[in-house]
This record gives sequence, structure tokens and C-alpha cells, in this order.
Amino acid sequence: MLRNAALTTAFGAALAVTLLAPAADAAPSPDCFDRHKSPYTSVVDSHLHFQPFGGPAVPFTEMLGYLDKTGVRYANMYGIGQTLPAASTCTYYLNCPGTPVTPSLRNDFVNAANYAAFKPKTPRLTLSMTFPDLANPEGIVDRIKLLDQEYPGMFTWMGEVNLIKQALLPNKHDPADMKDIGRWAPFMKILRERSIPLTLHSDLGSDAEPTKYLPLMREVLRRYPNNKIVWAHMGLSKELKTMPAEQHIETVEQLVEAHPNLTLDISWRVLYDQYFKDPANRKLYVEFFNRHPTRVIPGTDFVASRDKNFEVYKEELEITSDVNKDLDDEAFRDIALGQNYFRLLSIKDEAPEIC
Repeated sequence: MLRNAALTTAFGAALAVTLLAPAADAAPSPDCFDRHKSPYTSVVDSHLHFQPFGGPAVPFTEMLGYLDKTGVRYANMYGIGQTLPAASTCTYYLNCPGTPVTPSLRNDFVNAANYAAFKPKTPRLTLSMTFPDLANPEGIVDRIKLLDQEYPGMFTWMGEVNLIKQALLPNKHDPADMKDIGRWAPFMKILRERSIPLTLHSDLGSDAEPTKYLPLMREVLRRYPNNKIVWAHMGLSKELKTMPAEQHIETVEQLVEAHPNLTLDISWRVLYDQYFKDPANRKLYVEFFNRHPTRVIPGTDFVASRDKNFEVYKEELEITSDVNKDLDDEAFRDIALGQNYFRLLSIKDEAPEIC
């Protein structure tokens, strides 16, 4: 466990207690986190959609209960900016190709209203702006100002927003291009001045063209080197299943080494199902994470639509956390216990040292 003095908030103390709670036979340590007796699951869910693409959501207080029961003590409160039409009976875009999925402020307002109404102290939630249309960025600054007016100081993250998401193309998704990225400068300036991280969904490519969209991410990093950029899913997707792990890691590692403000998001069970589950691939990714322990944050990518329940969230957390088992102690502390997340948000909480 953690020294009380090592955490700067009462919330941090609750974290230390919860980390040990699932292991009833674990003898508490006064100084450190015992990986042999405590859970491997991440205490941070940096990629959690409290609102679905369409239809009803899991009620806010119920979702908080999911986090509490699984030991998640910090979470990003994403909406989904790309929403299905309000009149549509569809709840998941893949089930209704042809139905437009368009950027909207709707979910950000719902999330902010829930947060303001309930004011939860635990888990510690970070409100995120998910509305931006990166292909048409001219209105983003005005919408940030609108959120500032309605909910001053409450939004401290932006994303997940789509640069290119191949799965949405049948739903009239308009990807950003090189010229669009150049027109991001006004809102990127606001994010930079406020030290707000930006999580981008930017597919690396497809099985037919594994690095087709890599130039887009390179352009973002070139133009905005002082912005905190988080690359969702390390660029992987259901459309990219056969890229050799060695090639993917080499591609991503080049960007990590060249761009100090780039962080990798390893959320979404697709990473496990298509890459981490294979022992040979897993070894390569673990070695990569151990080489760059400060550059990765965890998450589930759970979408809280009402047709899901606690068991689904619990499974998603366990699967997306599975790679934590093989991380070395430094990487485990930075990733699973949240130190990288704290650093990105410039908050003073400290993860436990490992026994």
C-alpha cells in the first residue's frame, strides 16, 4: 500500500484502500503495492464513453457503481461526439450503414449536466469535449466558449475525436485531410494554453494498406509539437488485423521517440483479441511498453449503452488490463497504477511504489 503522505488528496487514500480490497487474504504493507497479492487491473480508465452513439445510456450513478466495484478510481468522462440521429432507432452505427453519424455537442452537455448534478468525489472524473468535427474545425473555438460559459472550468480533456475512422465511413464520416489539420491552429492554441490533452482516433491503415493514414498523424505531430496528443488504440482497429507486430511497433516507436508529447492509448479489447493474445506478439509489445513506460495510458473503450451491464464492463476492464500482468514494475506503476495519467493532467496524486 501507499504511505498516506504519498497521496495529496483524500481520494488518493481511497485508491490505496481499494487496491487491496479484492485480495481478502493480503497482508497490508505500509509502504508499497504488492503485485502478487493485489489486482492487476488498471485503476485508471482513460477511455470510457458514458454516452452511446444512440439510444439510452447506462444511468450515471449506475456507471459510477461499475467503477467503484472494479477498483477504478480515475476515469475520463467521454461522450461520443459522433452521434446517430435522435429520431433513429439504431443504437450502434455498424448496425445501420447509410445512417449518418455526425459530430454534436449533445453528449458533452449530458455528461456535464450529470457531473454538475451529482458532483461525485469518487471516482475522480475528468470531463472531456468530444464534439469537434476535425474536418470542419471553424466552429470548434465557439463551441469551446459555449461549454466554458455553461460549465466553466469543468472540461479538461478533449476526445476521443476522429481524424480518420474507417469503420464510420459507411455512415458518412468525413475524415480530416492535410489542409484541415492546418486549420486546427485556433483550437489547438486553446488546448495548449490550458494544457488539455487531445485524444485522436486515427486509424493507421487497413490490412490492404497498413500505413495508408500514417501521414495524417505525422502531420498533426509536426504542426502541433507542443500539444499533448494521445493516439487512441495505438492506431489499431478491426480493419488492421494482419500487420506484423514488429512493423507496428517500429512505426509507433519512431513517433514516440521523435515526439515527446505523444502518448499511446492502449484501450479497446481489439488490441488484445488481434495482437496481445498471441504470446509472441505480446512479448514484443511488453518489451516496447517497458522501454517507454511513461508514454502509455490504459482504458477500456467501454460504451455505456443500456443494453450492457456491470458484467460487460468488468470483462472489458479485465481484458484490456491483461497485458499489465507482464509489465515490469516501472511500467506497471506508470500505466496500470495511473502515474502517466496523473502527469498528463498535471494533478498531484502519486501512484504507489511497487514492493
